[in-house]
Amino acid sequence: MGCASGPHEPAPVTVLEPRRPTSAPQPPQPAASTGALPAPGLSAGPIVRTRARWVPASWSELPGWQLDQPAQAWGALLASCARPAPEAAAAWGPACARARALQAAGPPSDAGIRAWMQEQLQPWRIEDLEGRSDGLLTGYFEPLVDAQRRASGAYVYPLHAPPSGLAERNPWWTRAEQATPGPAREALRGRELAYVSDPLDALMLQIQGSGRVRLLDEVAADGRPRVVRLAFAGHNGQPYRSIGRWLVDQGELTLEQASWPAIRAWARLHPERLDELLHANPRVVFFREEALPPAAGGPLGSQGVPLTPGRSIAVDRESIPLGTPVWIVSTEPQPWAPADSAPLPRPLQRLVIAQDTGGAIVGAVRADYFWGWGEGTEAQAGRTKQPLRMWVLWPRS
Repeated sequence: MGCASGPHEPAPVTVLEPRRPTSAPQPPQPAASTGALPAPGLSAGPIVRTRARWVPASWSELPGWQLDQPAQAWGALLASCARPAPEAAAAWGPACARARALQAAGPPSDAGIRAWMQEQLQPWRIEDLEGRSDGLLTGYFEPLVDAQRRASGAYVYPLHAPPSGLAERNPWWTRAEQATPGPAREALRGRELAYVSDPLDALMLQIQGSGRVRLLDEVAADGRPRVVRLAFAGHNGQPYRSIGRWLVDQGELTLEQASWPAIRAWARLHPERLDELLHANPRVVFFREEALPPAAGGPLGSQGVPLTPGRSIAVDRESIPLGTPVWIVSTEPQPWAPADSAPLPRPLQRLVIAQDTGGAIVGAVRADYFWGWGEGTEAQAGRTKQPLRMWVLWPRS
């Protein structure tokens, strides 16, 4: 893993981490063990939480603060105000009421939101318990995959709803056992939601935990293929194993090469080993189908609100409560290149809202950046493995 104080490995492997290893997105629940949060009006600290220290800061310390367009995150903040985390509800109640009043007067400008935040909120620099403020930013996305409702032609790789009796057998059968004639395959019969043409697409949807599928054999009202969302509905209880890491351990790829495009290219060159690659990860995720309105937003994060591309992040709740505005300072991901030919990275400095969690997102200065869906997001998410600094923006009163 990388940090700002030293060299870091390129991003590609991070997209292969599971998004939903234990449960589907749920409305926020109190964390198992949560440390103190700043009291209203408090500006002297630091505040020590379970995995982080919050250190009072000034607005002038936030690199790029005057250059962002916070109106792009305003809707995400208002959505979080509607579903505050239980441990943060008391602190955010008055501030959210003022935010709604500001919105009621007409959509505020970037300058208006910036002025409102500087009046209402206090920046706190996030450090780990040893006082380090450097951390790691990774990325994730919502896949969009072509599929068919019925198996035909190349579309023969199924995505399943949870089988009956899933809770009665823990762990349930592995990926290899489900692909072999026997009781696992029989239990899945009739549970097919859709079929994709590439088993790596099915695996990608399972790793991300949800995704959009474009049903080529169903037509929407506008005459185009119908698009639905497959949301996380459980898994087989088997351990997650990264196929990128498996290829690295096999000596087939280096860490720098272990991206989704490289894995797909390896699979095309070695079709006789495709099952071996897939079965290296015994975990299988099951889905439930959700309707996707034409103007649908992102998938629901752990806070229970739709994620906003480029403005939502996943965090460790032992560091930052869900619904909290966060100022992140990082760099934009770029394709891997030798150090002597790599271009200078561009800054990524912006307001985001902590609205999600993830199994690999653990630690104080740690965030997973939601890139959205559609063309280019898989590559962006896969390359995101950047140094990170974070400031939470907390109500003054």
